[in-house]
Amino acid sequence: MAQKPKVDPHVGRLGYLQALVTEFQETESQDAKEQVLANLANFAYDPGNYQYLRQLQVLDLFLDSLSEENETLVKFAIGRCCFYHATLGTFSASGTSSPDAHLHGLAEGVFARHL
Repeated sequence: MAQKPKVDPHVGRLGYLQALVTEFQETESQDAKEQVLANLANFAYDPGNYQYLRQLQVLDLFLDSLSEENETLVKFAIGRCCFYHATLGTFSASGTSSPDAHLHGLAEGVFARHL
């Protein structure tokens, strides 16, 4: 079983997410990368985290993970990009303006290249 991320739980949500991003970028362990990317993917389900994920450019991290050789990382990245795409579709269908409309184009590009 992979280790728990090395993050101080008292740093606040932004600090916690930043520590996860840093750990993902710096670790050599594939197991740790998988666990951290899964954790970041789970945080994306909560709309309250969107501003932090955007600030930390986590979508770019998911997009970059699409070129990894590790199939599990690619699956997490595709799943997260699908979630962004579906979320943006919900905004469009409801007539509500999307918080970041350019994500729609990015997600469609992902589908064109990887599905």
